[in-house]
Amino acid sequence: MSCNVENLPIAVIGAGPIGLSAAVNLLDAGLTPIVFESGDCAGSNIANWAHVRMFSPWAYNMDPTAISLLKETGWTEPALTDFPTGRELLDRYVLPLASHEKIAPHLHLNTRVDNISRQYHDVLRNDGREDAAFVVRVSNADGERDILVRAIIDASGTYQTPNWLGAHGIPAIGELAASSSISYGVPNILGARREQFAGKTVLVIGGGHSAYNALQDLVKLSEQAQDTRILWGIRQATVDNIVRSPKNDELQERRRLEVHIQTLLEEGKIEVFTHIAIEKIQSDNGKLVVHSHSKALPPVDEIIAATGFRPNLALLSELRIAIDPATQSPVNLGPLIDPNLHTCGSVPEHGVAELSHPESGLYVVGIKSYGRAPTFLLKTGYKQVKSVTSLLANQGDIESAVANSPLSCDARVPGSCCSK
Repeated sequence: MSCNVENLPIAVIGAGPIGLSAAVNLLDAGLTPIVFESGDCAGSNIANWAHVRMFSPWAYNMDPTAISLLKETGWTEPALTDFPTGRELLDRYVLPLASHEKIAPHLHLNTRVDNISRQYHDVLRNDGREDAAFVVRVSNADGERDILVRAIIDASGTYQTPNWLGAHGIPAIGELAASSSISYGVPNILGARREQFAGKTVLVIGGGHSAYNALQDLVKLSEQAQDTRILWGIRQATVDNIVRSPKNDELQERRRLEVHIQTLLEEGKIEVFTHIAIEKIQSDNGKLVVHSHSKALPPVDEIIAATGFRPNLALLSELRIAIDPATQSPVNLGPLIDPNLHTCGSVPEHGVAELSHPESGLYVVGIKSYGRAPTFLLKTGYKQVKSVTSLLANQGDIESAVANSPLSCDARVPGSCCSK
């Protein structure tokens, strides 16, 4: 049995800052969201890097429409020029927003979206496709069920799908077998994961700011656990360009981190290995030996893979999507953000036209919209959401949507989740 699609809610996948922003803006436009979050709280992915300080200040990290909603409850706005940690972002913004009486009824925690399709339409079927509702297959403690929605806003992020260590873009030989000693992203080295790294030989792989965060924490740990040895492997030929942000960089936390890492290198507290392209990881007497260009690095106890993230596109496999082959972002957005072609400051303005797919009513927003490109700010995601919401409120009138909610480029911070 079919239904009146216009009366259905709009599905939002993910209750992080961007997903919640989508819910707020949909409600503000008179539309009804239904938000699915696989974790047990809003922003559950942020909890994995809660110890990391963001490069972008509070002014960049909050949606203006959400701020207006929160102020109705007597919420106190943080100092806009301060740089929050992930924990502060959660406690002072994400969780209060998720618990707001206008948002909470639309939020479904511990609910995973397993598949998305069109009602009575597989990916091959054309007839009546655009008039068919979307089918969202979700699962939770009560089992599986299908929910019909008018449109899809995928804000599920990329944190759960990190890039592999292998130089070919696939797992290095032995990487999967060594997974118990490999940490992807930026583990809480000075907190919950301290015993895992204290007094150990640790290899950090990655040349970006996620690696910098891990390195600075390991050095601090080594001052308390003196047997801790820190190795750093990078693809580059040199570490001469560690400090690459300008002195007047408005994201001063980024430059501070770069300067700090440069100082630690000069003090000899980090052993650097250049031209690293990992082909194999081998276990040897309880240690891991990384092989690069047929040469072996010193044996280590733990590896931290600060190698970035990629989008999980399996969720959309039964929908008609157009993906840029390099960035894995929407095809019209890819050339604008491709790091092979653009620096952070040269990304052109983009909006809902660049976020759209051949599947009418499907929009991927937030850091997932950037695919593998590492230059994203939450502020950009909020503007994306405003653009998509305007389109949905204008019944698909893309010209009105673009005119009412123009986007400007804010992609200036290397690292996922606009912080690391």
